[in-house]
Amino acid sequence: MPFEIPDNLHPDCGPVAWMLGTWQGNGHGDYPTIDKYEFGQELIFTHDGRPFFHYFSRSWIIDEHGEKVREGALETGFLRCKPEGKMELLLTHQTGFVEIYYGTAAGGKLDLTTDAVARTETAKEYTAGKRLYGNVEGDLLYAYDMAAVGQGLQPHLWARLKRA
Repeated sequence: MPFEIPDNLHPDCGPVAWMLGTWQGNGHGDYPTIDKYEFGQELIFTHDGRPFFHYFSRSWIIDEHGEKVREGALETGFLRCKPEGKMELLLTHQTGFVEIYYGTAAGGKLDLTTDAVARTETAKEYTAGKRLYGNVEGDLLYAYDMAAVGQGLQPHLWARLKRA
């Protein structure tokens, strides 16, 4: 069944309307300070008619057979939609940091870069991020670049998720 845009969707949310709903799939993680790994993930984007989406993501580490090994990252926040495809993303993570991203959305693509990162005294050092989401053949593909633990901004996570 094709995705239908809700009647009460705020007009500023139009460029990211395709993201609404629940997405599930697998992805890959890599970074110079860790071993490569694979993960399962669920992303949920909801709305209530105002110009923002609530966002929730949970992930779990999987083995070479796709079986769950342990819990992974959790993040939640708000994708605030502004006129002319301008976007703001506010995220909170269980690992002790919060982020503010700014970016744009158009043509099935959402491109965001951090403006600010704050972390608790027990969180690992993390200084910047870049997120790219795209609607590719009806799937949600994303890439996340990260600057952390003395490393410059570089690829960290990427996944292909299907609408649940």
